[in-house]
Amino acid sequence: MEITRSGREQKVMLKHRFSNLCDMDFEFKEGKRESMLDRLSLKLRISRKELKLLFAELQTY
Repeated sequence: MEITRSGREQKVMLKHRFSNLCDMDFEFKEGKRESMLDRLSLKLRISRKELKLLFAELQTY
């Protein structure tokens, strides 16, 4: 069974896991999702690949 979590659920889970994240870190304008991902990877000090794995991991909780 595949579980798909909403962006809001993922945001809450990441904020619980990484206390240095805030709501502004997840904001992006239409078509600018890539810039948000770049910002998150910089703030968390992980690569984009690791960030993608982290989002995939959130789907299994």
